[in-house]
Amino acid sequence: MRTFSELAASRRDWIDRILIPWCKQACRRDLLAALQDWPNIAGKIDAHKTLWFWAWSRFPDLVHDELSGIDETVNIVVTLNDGTTAAGFPDARESDLGQLVLIATAADANRRVEQLGPFSIDDVVSITRR
Repeated sequence: MRTFSELAASRRDWIDRILIPWCKQACRRDLLAALQDWPNIAGKIDAHKTLWFWAWSRFPDLVHDELSGIDETVNIVVTLNDGTTAAGFPDARESDLGQLVLIATAADANRRVEQLGPFSIDDVVSITRR
């Protein structure tokens, strides 16, 4: 590499080919370890808009690409490793550090709002829109 533009292109290529795919498959323990050194790995950028967005992007129905975050406007069904499911709207503010929280309306007569989770990214098998 001889120019800054070549260096910048190389860095962007590394992010696209190595870092993003790694985030999409890494376990929560490794993601938390990466978070501790994120400025050295990815630069001075928001880990919520990069590391955690890329990690949750393994479930396309959960994220909003233009906002680089969890999409709170869609009702989803989360299926866990043990086969259980939970349905509701993601709560981006409460979902943190690889833990997903849903807001759901209880099926009882009072129709109260309840919080479900948190569900670890390691325990989630699939997320689909309802």
